[in-house]
Amino acid sequence: MAIPDSDIDPFCAEFFEDPHPAQEALREAGPVVRLTRYGILAVARHAEVKSVLDDWQAFTSARGVGIQDFAKEQPARPPSIVLETDPPLHDRTRRVQARVLSPAAIAALREGFTAAAEALADRLLQQREFDAIPALAEAYPLEVFPDAMGMPRENRHHLLPWGNLVFNSFGPKNEYLAAAIDGAKDATPWVFEQSKRENLTATGFGAGIHAAADTGDLTAEETPQVVRSVLTAGVDTTVSGIGAAVYCLARYPAEFARLRADPKLARNAFEEAVRYESPVQTFFRTATREVDLGGATVPEGSKVLMFLGAANRDPRKWDRPDDYDIGRRTVGHVGFGSGIHACVGMALARLEGECVLAALAKRATRIEITGEPRRRYNNTLRGLASLPVRLHAA
Repeated sequence: MAIPDSDIDPFCAEFFEDPHPAQEALREAGPVVRLTRYGILAVARHAEVKSVLDDWQAFTSARGVGIQDFAKEQPARPPSIVLETDPPLHDRTRRVQARVLSPAAIAALREGFTAAAEALADRLLQQREFDAIPALAEAYPLEVFPDAMGMPRENRHHLLPWGNLVFNSFGPKNEYLAAAIDGAKDATPWVFEQSKRENLTATGFGAGIHAAADTGDLTAEETPQVVRSVLTAGVDTTVSGIGAAVYCLARYPAEFARLRADPKLARNAFEEAVRYESPVQTFFRTATREVDLGGATVPEGSKVLMFLGAANRDPRKWDRPDDYDIGRRTVGHVGFGSGIHACVGMALARLEGECVLAALAKRATRIEITGEPRRRYNNTLRGLASLPVRLHAA
């Protein structure tokens, strides 16, 4: 099967504002498409995206999950020893993360996370009108997640420009990456300093990761890197996910009424927002050999861009993919990735999203958008920079 060409640019303002027409065009063009602007291949259909994510032997992360091929040029940034490694190194780092972020450890956070969400919702209800991104989507993760990591309360705002830099770095060297580098000048040294063992409390996820150096599961040089990988996975994506969920529930008042009637749907309302808006839009892999993908031949060494957002709205996979439905069975979406590199922070993100949406549903009858929402431009993430809203009290 011949691979069709496309001049679509997934790293420009037009795409960031509304990616759906371009994603549909890519899905309809074929199972594999060549993006001529960057000389890379791309997959936008659910079946092919899932196949690439799940087959780490054929599609490696070790040559970079961004546009740069580490086998052909010197990495412009330090590669992640979690996200950009394959087994056996990946197995070591992932095993430590899985132990620290175990289901029991996440469950132990529920009471505190719930109390924090309800206190924040009470304050916002008193304000009535606010910007839901800084006041809610950013404020809540910045309160509860660093506590769970064992980080100090001072200067937590640095985690936002840090995450913005990391996710922009997976794209090309464009204006958005340049702005992110400039915006993270103070954040980067702070994050590196806070990742050290002596700057974290004796309890918390950070201490648990550093303890792996005592058992020999990781080296003392590796543990701060793993701490930073958890910090990266645990803030910006969750901020974008919570913002997406609030935006969806505001635009679909019938779904918010449905959530109010059955608060147990809070977790699925968040999960459906992750599918519907796909906070993480894209990631790359590199073919380790010639691979047949949907009938197309992918040559060895090809950079393959996976459009996660396009896969999550593929009508071949989903019924009514462009509808936000909090009762939808969301199993199979790739908003958190898939396979051995699936998002390590997804359980935390789900808990945070569930707590926030349940707290809002208890207190408000409607979320009204009062001003023009504004997008945040990022080479990898899709999120809002501003969402003016009014809460209508129950």
